[in-house]
Amino acid sequence: MANVFFTSDHHFGHKLIIDFESRPFIDVGQMNEAMIESWNSVVNPDDKVFHLGDFSFLNKEATRAIVERLHGYKILILGNHDRGRGRGWWLEAGFDEVSEYPLIYKDFFFLSHEPMYMNKHMPYVNVHGHIHGQKYEGNNYFNICVEHWNYKPLTFEQIRDSVIVSEEG
Repeated sequence: MANVFFTSDHHFGHKLIIDFESRPFIDVGQMNEAMIESWNSVVNPDDKVFHLGDFSFLNKEATRAIVERLHGYKILILGNHDRGRGRGWWLEAGFDEVSEYPLIYKDFFFLSHEPMYMNKHMPYVNVHGHIHGQKYEGNNYFNICVEHWNYKPLTFEQIRDSVIVSEEG
């Protein structure tokens, strides 16, 4: 059975992100290769991956070459660094689906690039990226940025199980 994964903020090809976020890579080439390897170490070809934005700073051909190497059916929710290129550009770069807006998944996850306003009375968990190494407090937010998860996508179940409060005593 196929798994569903979530991830964000790879910034493929973005040299400055290494320093901005203290990523453990010598250069962009090493970073790109390590992130492709990390992705493919958990995602199988028949899995589905929601990428919550800021995928690549590379041109279309180089971006397509990376997308083609990544396992899974790939859905991109555009991030602030993706929006200037438009939905069609990302489809041509190899994504299977592209959304310009947040999505709701399984009536549970509110998927967005930037964190959205949430409160404890809302029936969702906001799975988001954008803020990299920072983290919002509380069970209504889940930062899926690669910096928090060893550059690996997480499954629906991994996220769900970490935000659901156990009712066992």
